[in-house]
Order: sequence, then C-alpha cells, then structure tokens
Amino acid sequence: MIPAAAPTHVGEELRSWRAHRNLSQQELSNRSAVSTRHLSRMETGLARASAEMILRLSDQLDVPLRDRNQLLTLAGHAPRYPDRPITHPALAVVLDGLRGLVDAHLPYPALLLDDYWDIVEANTAVDQLLTGCAPELLEPPVNILRLCLHPNGLLPRIRNADQWTTHLRSQVIHRARRTQNPRHHQLADEFAEYLDGGDCSPPQTGPVLTLDLAVTGSVLRLFSTSAQITTAADATLEGLHLETFLPADEATRAHLAPALPAPDLSSEVRTR
Repeated sequence: MIPAAAPTHVGEELRSWRAHRNLSQQELSNRSAVSTRHLSRMETGLARASAEMILRLSDQLDVPLRDRNQLLTLAGHAPRYPDRPITHPALAVVLDGLRGLVDAHLPYPALLLDDYWDIVEANTAVDQLLTGCAPELLEPPVNILRLCLHPNGLLPRIRNADQWTTHLRSQVIHRARRTQNPRHHQLADEFAEYLDGGDCSPPQTGPVLTLDLAVTGSVLRLFSTSAQITTAADATLEGLHLETFLPADEATRAHLAPALPAPDLSSEVRTR
C-alpha cells in the first residue's frame, strides 16, 4: 500500500479533520458561522487561515489541544497551548490537587492516568489488586490497560474477562479514532494481539459493567468512574483522567473497608 502524502498546507489538514468527523462543508459552516465558500477556499489553500479561524474550527471539530498547536504551526502561527512535561513546575499545583483526590478515595482504588493510560499516580488500595502481575509489567511507566489485558498481568484473575476486555478495547479504539494519534493506534494494535483480535462479550445484565477480580481468595466486584479536567489549557493536562473504583456489592466493600459501617439502605428520606 502506498502511504498517503502528508498535508502540504493547513487547509488539507482541516479538511482531513472535517472528513474524520463526518461533517460536510455545509454542516461545519453552520456550526462555526463561516461561509462554505470561505471554508472551501481555506481547504484548497486559496485563502489564508487566521489563528482565530483555526481555533474556531478546531472547537467545532473537537481537535485535541496538541493537534491544534500543529494546525497553527502549519499555518505559520505560534502554538497557543503549552505542552509541558508532567513534572513541569507550572503544573505542580494542579497535580497536587489531583493527587489529593486520588488519596481521598481511600480505602477504594483510584488512579491518575495520562493520555496513553500510563499511571501517573495511584493510591495504596491499588497495590493489592496488582499482586501476581509479572515484574516487567510493573516497571515504570506502568500502563494500566497493558496490566489488564496482558496474559501475565491481571487477565487470568479477571472473572468476567470477555466483558471487561471488550470494554477496554472499545475505549482504546474510540480514543484512537478521536485523536488520530499514531501512539493510540499502536496501543489498539498491541491489545488486539493479546486478545487475538476478537470480541466475544456476552450481554451485560447488571446496571453497570463491573470488574470482577480474584484477590486473595475473594472475588472483588468493582465499578469505575472517570473524570477529566474540562478546563485544561495545557495539552498534557487535557490528556489526564482520574479513574476511581467503587464496590459493587457488600462483600467487596467489606473486603476493602472492613472498618467502615455498612450503609443503611433501609432508611427512608425524611422531608420537612
């Protein structure tokens, strides 16, 4: 297969993003309040795209911040969004706040992950879940999806492996399609190899999908929530997400937090 030629101007890249989002010029015109004629001229290189125009179109095309910088650079403008390493002092106050959320979730597991599912921070409740994983999988940077899907990781202890691995694979594929980031596509290909490329998930019967994980003679049933910084103006911070796990049954709650009283589910809400 002959590889596609790299875009020669920002208009080609904008057209590529528009096609990837399955938007016609008319649809993008309506969303961005830019005439179809001007869009067409920009996409063909006949009109110069200003920095403000690129950012306006990027908003409507859901272009990640790192890619917005590339669009701006390709058009001859300065990058707009910082892209600093996670250890940069300017990010310290945000990272401290996120670490506080991770620790505050104890006694239940919580992790702070980067855009590629590498662990940035994890609380101590995560440690007991990782018992038995191959040492090489625990060498930094630790990728939580690789830990779940690798046959030498958590996979042998996941009792609903078909459902859980299908869920994780769909997350990777969705992110790869959204970002068009080669590294996301590489992760999707790697994980497909672990799972022989097949999806054989049985239907979900409960109210939420749980991770059913065998730990020290018990099976923990956990459901997860995910949160991101919705106001990020730094490309690194935009990719961070907080993954927290909560018990899906009383036995799991008692295993992880034996000192906590069981919730009273029989009490009625009293109103004045």
